[in-house]
This record gives sequence, structure tokens and C-alpha cells, in this order.
Amino acid sequence: MTLDEIRELIQLLTDTGIAELEVQRGDNRVRVRRSFGSESQTYAPVTMQSSPAASIAPVAAAEHPPALAPAPTPPADPKVLHVKSPIVGTFYESPSPDAAPFVRIGETVQPGKVLCIIESMKLMNEIEAEFAGVVESKLVTNGSPVEYGEALFAIRPV
Repeated sequence: MTLDEIRELIQLLTDTGIAELEVQRGDNRVRVRRSFGSESQTYAPVTMQSSPAASIAPVAAAEHPPALAPAPTPPADPKVLHVKSPIVGTFYESPSPDAAPFVRIGETVQPGKVLCIIESMKLMNEIEAEFAGVVESKLVTNGSPVEYGEALFAIRPV
């Protein structure tokens, strides 16, 4: 195996979240293991051994699950209220990819105005404003996953 191929294996671990990867090619065997012990990701030394079989076998990360980054907390402004997700799903700012967003920053909304859609289990759930106000910011990017209780919009009541 070349150094470039080993670098590609390390990049594969980084991109997919796999904890360990073992590649056998002819008599050469390479195992790359990712450590989750600290915030910065470290890689265990690469080992090469002789083996007759040629295969690639990812190993599950059950022992060391990757640490998930906490959801960003919006700034605490007592005059701004947050519209939070009532369910887990995928956030969409418009009814279709080529349509305009339901609301824009700076727009005034009234109770019942649809703000976004959260897709959950193939169901499209419209999220409506519960109070009148001006949309100060959108806290989630289009197409991203959201958690229950995650802030979606910051609205200044009027």
C-alpha cells in the first residue's frame, strides 16, 4: 500500500464516522483505528501484517460511539422568542425545492402563518407561528435534521 492510499483510508474514516478499518491486499494488511477519547480526532498507528486474503472490512464503532456536537444554542435575548421543533425530522423552509421560503428574515408573521415544514417518517408537518412578530433569524439550514425542542426561528413579538 502506498502512503496516498493510507491517507485515503484515514479520510474515509473521517468522512463516514467508522471507528476502524482493515484492508488486506495480497500479503499486506493495514488497519487504521480512530480514537474518540478527546475532542480532536487522533489515529492509531497503522499496522501492516502479512495475510493471503484480499478484502476490506469496516469494523462497527459500537465500543467508541462518536461524540455528537451539541446543537448550537441561540443567544439569550429576553425580547426574542424561539419557535422550537415539536418533533424530530428534517427541516424544510419551503413547500418544494423550487418554491420561495415560507418566511424571510425581517418579515412580520401572524399566528397561524406557516413558518416551515418538518418531515418526519415521510409525513410533512407544517410548523405555524403561535404569536405575531418579526422574524429575526432562521436558526436551522434548509434540509438539515432537527431534534425535538431545537430552536428553528427567533421571532421578536410585536
